[in-house]
Amino acid sequence: MKPAVQIEVLRELMTQLDEGVNADAGGVMSCPASTYTCPDLARREWETFFRGHPQIVGMTADLPEPGSFITCNDLGIPILVTRDKAGQVRAFLNSCRHRGPMVEQARRGQKSRFSCPFHAWTYDATGALVGVPQEDQFGTIDKSCLGLIELPAAERFGFLLVHPDPKGVIDTETLFQGVAEDLEHWDWGRYVLAHEQNLDMKLNWKLATDTFGETYHFKRLHKDTLANNFHGDVLSYRSYQRNHRMVLCLKGIDDLRGRPEDDWTIEQGGFPVYFLFPNVVVNVGNKRIAVVRVYPDPENPGRSISQISYYFDPEVLAENPGMGMLFSEGFTAVVAAEDYATAETTQRALAAGLQDQLLFGRNEPPLHHYHNTFRRALGMEPLPVT
Repeated sequence: MKPAVQIEVLRELMTQLDEGVNADAGGVMSCPASTYTCPDLARREWETFFRGHPQIVGMTADLPEPGSFITCNDLGIPILVTRDKAGQVRAFLNSCRHRGPMVEQARRGQKSRFSCPFHAWTYDATGALVGVPQEDQFGTIDKSCLGLIELPAAERFGFLLVHPDPKGVIDTETLFQGVAEDLEHWDWGRYVLAHEQNLDMKLNWKLATDTFGETYHFKRLHKDTLANNFHGDVLSYRSYQRNHRMVLCLKGIDDLRGRPEDDWTIEQGGFPVYFLFPNVVVNVGNKRIAVVRVYPDPENPGRSISQISYYFDPEVLAENPGMGMLFSEGFTAVVAAEDYATAETTQRALAAGLQDQLLFGRNEPPLHHYHNTFRRALGMEPLPVT
């Protein structure tokens, strides 16, 4: 986020505080309860948004140097992501071409070779088949045609992207539409991974995303946590074709009044949050970010898994190695114990089938935006605002 934009956003938040107003969607939206409970819709979402769409599987920090690798099992297929000797990010179906076992089961590590545990067929970081034990006894094969099945992969703005379909296309201009300039400014490609965790919750994946979509609840649900540091009921909001940017209001903004605007930085008074379609929320703190990737259970619309990764400016961790765990504990205490825990009660109530809709207020514009974004992507009629 460029300095001029930071000043613009901080001014906007100050004006909202002074005038007692909030971001305004222009009306109230009714959202069908089936959005969160319908098995058929859940399967359509899985095929369209996850199996049929590029996915952010990590950050540059997850592959910090040539020879680094990570594995991913969140999309219904096992994926191996590597950084080869030339520094290029590559992705493959994590399956031996001989009999099919996964060639790597560790979550992350450093390797130049990946060997199948069954018969030790071996592949390098480019996916090439480089070793077949007793090849003369096996029979004639063309190793050049039996490398790991490659998946489209890309790296942009510090994000690692993989398409789970070998014939898929990764168009980063479209994927980061509207937020590219902000993301380039943040320079997250130089951050380092501090900690990661999974939250397996009894709530729909969109319901999990909803919890990040407004500040109306801060003074109520978070009265003993976030409300200590944030002003609720104010929000700077910008929506784009499929992505959006929110900036929450820190109470530190009060200390900026009367100071020269050239001295203002967003970290002093704002907390940016980016939604990257279809399932990623990036929470931006001072020299640290929490990246939340929310995955559905395609067989159970009432379950989702949030993978949360915490990345830091390396200088911060050098000064205080414990900051990663501290950030994680604080984030979890709010998101898991308050937001998600409350949303699980919503899921149970909706599953009863007696309530046919939920309401999104005019002060909850992010919910308006991404629910209609999901619907448009599925060819459904948008929800009206009244």
